[in-house]
Amino acid sequence: MTWIITKYLLTAGMVVFISEVAKRSDKLGGFIAALPLITLFTLTWLYIENQPEEKIANHAYYTFWYVIPTLPMFLRFPCLLPRLGFWMTLGASIVVTVFCFDLFTLMMKNFGVELL
Repeated sequence: MTWIITKYLLTAGMVVFISEVAKRSDKLGGFIAALPLITLFTLTWLYIENQPEEKIANHAYYTFWYVIPTLPMFLRFPCLLPRLGFWMTLGASIVVTVFCFDLFTLMMKNFGVELL
């Protein structure tokens, strides 16, 4: 139980750290947030918990493919925010991301990559 609490605290601490940095510097906060810190934490936790190398490698592989359809959301969010406000923009961004995931999943099947 202590291990799980430690994992939560370290992982949540990273999110809090990034949001605090972003308050002071948009560019630095964005840069740190763009780093795959959560993925690195996840890979580390999987390794420490003696998960098979195949599982760890698969996590990295699928993370790569799942990042691609999230990118349009980062372009739409700043455009929509002044027009729709925060909560509507967040909701619209989720819808855009789900649509992009669906479209990307269908496209990738043509190349032999099964995502869902």
